Amino acid sequence: MTFGFAPSAAASMPASADAANRLGRMLEPAEWAAAGIPLLRNPREVVSGLHARHRPMPSTAVIAVLGPEERLAASASFTRRSAAADGWEFRNSLLAQLRRVIPHDLRRRTPVRTAVLLYCRDGDERWTEEDGAWMWGLRDACTLHGLRCGAYITLTRGGWQVLGEGRGGRHPSSESRPGRLADTGGKADPAPVRTGGGSAEALRRTAAR
Repeated sequence: MTFGFAPSAAASMPASADAANRLGRMLEPAEWAAAGIPLLRNPREVVSGLHARHRPMPSTAVIAVLGPEERLAASASFTRRSAAADGWEFRNSLLAQLRRVIPHDLRRRTPVRTAVLLYCRDGDERWTEEDGAWMWGLRDACTLHGLRCGAYITLTRGGWQVLGEGRGGRHPSSESRPGRLADTGGKADPAPVRTGGGSAEALRRTAAR
């Protein structure tokens, strides 16, 4: 005969509380749509430019800061390492990348630059809890860095999708071969774009200053 002990209520409380906290650190599509996120004028151009520059693979996040006329001021990519989809962890990762590639705008009365997030993942274009955690993290990181919170874009096998807007396309996708930057039609600032690498291929390149 074997004897066992059922887990006590006290022992299960921390796990339950942690799960509840994670659920509180994500945004539903309706919440995101109601947040007044500014629309991209040419999302395909933005996506193509970031895809060519960072060559994202599944689990790669690309954070980009856009100036006036959607000119790219800085961008960085990194691979998600957290096991659980937690908006707090995502916020910290995004904020660390922003601090690496561009000064904050906290002294400005109103934000003049916008941060957008492109996340390459498996699955289809439908919203997931992981997307909700990235949305929460992006919004919070923008607040802490003095930026306007911009679009959240997923890149999957089926193509790209701007969540909350219903805009998307088949190319590029997570399986597309990156094009040349000169072919994307993207706009660049007269000053050099600051770029930090984080994906497998981007890590081989030094940050452009």
